[in-house]
Amino acid sequence: MSRKRLLIVAHAPSANTLRLRQAVVDAAEDCETENLEVVARAPLEAGPEDVLAAQAVILGTTENLGYMSGALKDFFDRSYYPCLEETQGLPYCLYIRAGHDGTGTRRAVESITTGLRWRAVQPPVIFKGDWQDGFVDDCRDIGAAMAAGLDAGIF
Repeated sequence: MSRKRLLIVAHAPSANTLRLRQAVVDAAEDCETENLEVVARAPLEAGPEDVLAAQAVILGTTENLGYMSGALKDFFDRSYYPCLEETQGLPYCLYIRAGHDGTGTRRAVESITTGLRWRAVQPPVIFKGDWQDGFVDDCRDIGAAMAAGLDAGIF
Protein backbone atom coordinates (compact mmCIF):
# COMPACT_ATOMS: atom_id res chain seq x y z
CA MET A 1 0.00 0.00 0.00
CA SER A 2 1.40 3.42 -0.91
CA ARG A 3 1.91 6.11 1.68
CA LYS A 4 -0.63 8.93 1.73
CA ARG A 5 0.00 12.50 2.79
CA LEU A 6 -2.44 14.69 4.70
CA LEU A 7 -1.49 18.35 4.42
CA ILE A 8 -2.63 20.78 7.09
CA VAL A 9 -2.35 24.46 6.16
CA ALA A 10 -3.58 26.57 9.04
CA HIS A 11 -3.01 30.16 10.12
CA ALA A 12 -2.42 30.34 13.88
CA PRO A 13 -1.58 33.90 14.95
CA SER A 14 -2.62 33.48 18.60
CA ALA A 15 -2.23 30.97 21.40
CA ASN A 16 -5.82 29.80 20.94
CA THR A 17 -5.60 29.35 17.18
CA LEU A 18 -2.33 27.50 17.70
CA ARG A 19 -4.24 25.17 20.05
CA LEU A 20 -6.75 24.53 17.26
CA ARG A 21 -4.07 23.72 14.70
CA GLN A 22 -2.20 21.51 17.15
CA ALA A 23 -5.39 19.59 17.98
CA VAL A 24 -5.92 18.86 14.28
CA VAL A 25 -2.30 17.75 13.87
CA ASP A 26 -2.24 15.62 17.02
CA ALA A 27 -5.47 13.82 16.18
CA ALA A 28 -4.35 13.14 12.61
CA GLU A 29 -0.99 11.83 13.82
CA ASP A 30 -2.74 9.61 16.37
CA CYS A 31 -4.47 7.73 13.54
CA GLU A 32 -3.02 4.26 13.92
CA THR A 33 -1.55 3.62 10.51
CA GLU A 34 1.87 3.34 8.99
CA ASN A 35 0.61 4.50 5.61
CA LEU A 36 -0.25 8.09 6.53
CA GLU A 37 2.12 11.03 6.71
CA VAL A 38 0.85 14.23 8.33
CA VAL A 39 2.49 17.45 7.20
CA ALA A 40 1.53 20.72 8.92
CA ARG A 41 2.58 24.09 7.56
CA ALA A 42 1.79 27.70 8.25
CA PRO A 43 0.30 29.25 5.11
CA LEU A 44 3.35 31.43 4.45
CA GLU A 45 5.55 28.30 4.58
CA ALA A 46 3.31 26.09 2.43
CA GLY A 47 3.36 26.13 -1.33
CA PRO A 48 2.20 24.33 -4.43
CA GLU A 49 4.76 21.56 -3.98
CA ASP A 50 3.09 20.68 -0.67
CA VAL A 51 -0.35 20.51 -2.28
CA LEU A 52 0.90 18.48 -5.23
CA ALA A 53 2.39 15.91 -2.82
CA ALA A 54 -0.81 15.60 -0.74
CA GLN A 55 -3.81 13.33 -1.12
CA ALA A 56 -6.00 15.48 1.18
CA VAL A 57 -5.85 18.94 2.77
CA ILE A 58 -7.18 20.53 5.95
CA LEU A 59 -7.38 24.32 5.78
CA GLY A 60 -7.60 26.51 8.87
CA THR A 61 -7.95 30.27 9.02
CA THR A 62 -9.01 33.14 11.16
CA GLU A 63 -11.73 35.52 10.08
CA ASN A 64 -10.04 38.82 9.28
CA LEU A 65 -12.36 41.69 8.42
CA GLY A 66 -14.91 39.20 7.10
CA TYR A 67 -12.34 37.40 4.94
CA MET A 68 -9.74 34.65 5.25
CA SER A 69 -6.37 35.51 6.75
CA GLY A 70 -3.95 37.30 4.46
CA ALA A 71 -1.52 34.43 5.01
CA LEU A 72 -4.00 31.83 3.67
CA LYS A 73 -4.84 34.12 0.74
CA ASP A 74 -1.11 34.37 -0.01
CA PHE A 75 -0.87 30.56 0.04
CA PHE A 76 -3.70 30.35 -2.50
CA ASP A 77 -2.18 33.12 -4.64
CA ARG A 78 1.08 31.18 -4.90
CA SER A 79 -0.52 27.75 -5.29
CA TYR A 80 -3.57 28.30 -7.46
CA TYR A 81 -2.17 28.11 -10.98
CA PRO A 82 0.54 25.50 -10.33
CA CYS A 83 -2.15 23.25 -8.79
CA LEU A 84 -5.13 24.08 -11.00
CA GLU A 85 -4.87 21.22 -13.48
CA GLU A 86 -3.08 18.78 -11.17
CA THR A 87 -5.25 18.65 -8.03
CA GLN A 88 -8.83 18.48 -9.29
CA GLY A 89 -10.94 16.37 -6.94
CA LEU A 90 -8.52 16.83 -4.03
CA PRO A 91 -10.45 16.16 -0.79
CA TYR A 92 -10.33 19.01 1.69
CA CYS A 93 -12.06 20.42 4.71
CA LEU A 94 -12.02 23.84 6.34
CA TYR A 95 -12.23 25.26 9.83
CA ILE A 96 -12.58 28.95 10.63
CA ARG A 97 -12.00 30.78 13.88
CA ALA A 98 -14.52 33.60 13.49
CA GLY A 99 -15.06 36.49 15.83
CA HIS A 100 -18.34 37.16 14.02
CA ASP A 101 -20.17 34.71 11.77
CA GLY A 102 -17.47 33.48 9.36
CA THR A 103 -19.75 33.77 6.33
CA GLY A 104 -17.47 35.94 4.20
CA THR A 105 -14.47 33.82 5.12
CA ARG A 106 -16.26 30.60 4.17
CA ARG A 107 -17.43 32.08 0.86
CA ALA A 108 -13.94 33.32 -0.02
CA VAL A 109 -12.27 29.96 0.63
CA GLU A 110 -15.05 28.05 -1.12
CA SER A 111 -14.76 30.33 -4.15
CA ILE A 112 -11.08 29.47 -4.50
CA THR A 113 -11.48 25.75 -3.79
CA THR A 114 -14.37 25.60 -6.27
CA GLY A 115 -12.11 27.15 -8.90
CA LEU A 116 -9.48 24.54 -8.10
CA ARG A 117 -12.22 21.88 -8.28
CA TRP A 118 -11.28 20.53 -4.87
CA ARG A 119 -13.88 18.36 -3.16
CA ALA A 120 -15.18 19.33 0.29
CA VAL A 121 -15.59 16.11 2.30
CA GLN A 122 -17.44 17.79 5.16
CA PRO A 123 -19.15 21.14 5.68
CA PRO A 124 -16.91 23.95 6.95
CA VAL A 125 -16.63 24.13 10.73
CA ILE A 126 -16.95 27.69 11.99
CA PHE A 127 -15.99 28.53 15.56
CA LYS A 128 -18.02 31.67 16.24
CA GLY A 129 -17.88 34.28 18.96
CA ASP A 130 -15.97 34.10 22.21
CA TRP A 131 -13.39 31.37 22.73
CA GLN A 132 -14.71 28.02 23.95
CA ASP A 133 -12.51 25.10 24.98
CA GLY A 134 -14.86 22.83 23.02
CA PHE A 135 -13.39 24.26 19.82
CA VAL A 136 -10.27 22.19 20.52
CA ASP A 137 -12.28 18.97 20.73
CA ASP A 138 -13.99 19.79 17.44
CA CYS A 139 -10.57 20.29 15.82
CA ARG A 140 -9.48 16.91 17.11
CA ASP A 141 -12.54 15.44 15.42
CA ILE A 142 -11.62 17.15 12.13
CA GLY A 143 -8.06 15.83 12.21
CA ALA A 144 -9.10 12.31 13.18
CA ALA A 145 -11.88 12.11 10.57
CA MET A 146 -9.68 13.32 7.72
CA ALA A 147 -6.81 11.01 8.67
CA ALA A 148 -9.07 7.99 9.07
CA GLY A 149 -10.93 8.72 5.83
CA LEU A 150 -7.74 9.15 3.86
CA ASP A 151 -6.16 6.06 5.37
CA ALA A 152 -9.26 3.95 4.66
CA GLY A 153 -9.43 5.13 1.06
CA ILE A 154 -12.78 6.85 1.55
CA PHE A 155 -11.41 10.06 0.04
